[in-house]
Amino acid sequence: MANDTSVVLLDGGRRLPRADMLIDNKKPGFFSRFSATHLGGMAVKAALDHTAIDPGLIGHVVMGLAEHSHRDSIYGAQGMRWRGGLPSDVPALTVARICGSGVEAIAVASEMMLAGLRHDTDRPFSVVGGAESMQFPFCLFNYRGRPVGTTLQKYGPIDASALPRGTYLQDLLLMSLYDPSARMGMANTAEELGRRYHVTREEADAFGLRSHVNAKRARDAGHFAEEIEPVDVILDGARDPIRLVHDTHILDEASLDGMARLRPAFEAGGIITAGNASAVVDGAAAMVIGKETDAVKHGLTPLARIAGIGVAGCDPQIMGIGPVPSTRKALAKAGISGSQIDIVELNEAFAPQALACMRDFEKMGIDPEKVNPQGGAIALGHPLGATGAILTLTCAYALRRRALRYGLITMCIGGGQGIALVIESMG
Repeated sequence: MANDTSVVLLDGGRRLPRADMLIDNKKPGFFSRFSATHLGGMAVKAALDHTAIDPGLIGHVVMGLAEHSHRDSIYGAQGMRWRGGLPSDVPALTVARICGSGVEAIAVASEMMLAGLRHDTDRPFSVVGGAESMQFPFCLFNYRGRPVGTTLQKYGPIDASALPRGTYLQDLLLMSLYDPSARMGMANTAEELGRRYHVTREEADAFGLRSHVNAKRARDAGHFAEEIEPVDVILDGARDPIRLVHDTHILDEASLDGMARLRPAFEAGGIITAGNASAVVDGAAAMVIGKETDAVKHGLTPLARIAGIGVAGCDPQIMGIGPVPSTRKALAKAGISGSQIDIVELNEAFAPQALACMRDFEKMGIDPEKVNPQGGAIALGHPLGATGAILTLTCAYALRRRALRYGLITMCIGGGQGIALVIESMG
């Protein structure tokens, strides 16, 4: 019998291929022409198409977005709503819990349904997910109200040639990765976590290799096909579009020797390199959720049930450990033990961060071999506000494909938080 307090993910959710910010580190990425609202809109449209739901049953759109990368980013979920084909009478909410924004969107929409205060009983389903364009701009700060050339700058574009010699544009991407509360960059917090958990460079490199090997195996077996919506893109100077079908960062010939040759990227003598840190990619994902009773009423197919969600704070100087306390909370909400988890999708922000979490997971009864069996962000990438939604789809489809029951989706969050979601397969 269907449960009126149970929120389910419907079959049909889709994500875009994750595309490197740059192609071969030499030219603009495949998605460089798209803003986050473009990417999110493509994901929303794909989810609606594959879920085969009457759009008139969608009462809300809730999408995660971590950073404002483009001029239309302020419209966030609203832009994704209309680009995804939903009418203007459907409200949209953008949520931002940095790297946890995609799962936060699922949580907020679920809570809206269960609390009932803003739930539309005539349109009982919500589109949820997340999107991120990592094509962050280069910026000039603190010039409003100051003279630029002969003009006092209040509104409008700045004539760069009139700026004082030695003025630099700041990289919003790098600036966003520095946490003033920790007085450290994100990678430095992971280096600190590695020191506290005695993670070695060799262990970090081996984990980076594992991510690529697992991701390549999953890609080659076609396991990502049911969750990916191909995208046609026209590159600079090209006439004909290229169809992007796969995630672009997976290394076909990754090796420990190759990993070992990479230099530390963030600290002298550090263990984090370009080979064992998450890839910088653009991406988006969306799915439809609703109460189980409404899914049954409208003849829609549930893919998984939301069993428990946990959010926790932690020391910002080791923000990467956030998945550990949040997982404890999510397991308690789900009423299960760690040993009952069949698949874990842990965001691999950095290898030492992931390894530290896995050591504590093992103390909860979670088998390390169940973590990221299809690779993770080191091989596949981490589009901040989209990652939680992407990992939820990957986990839900893998549970169904392998006839397993419980999945855990979790990620650390800059500033010192973690978020975790437990789902139960209904496939």
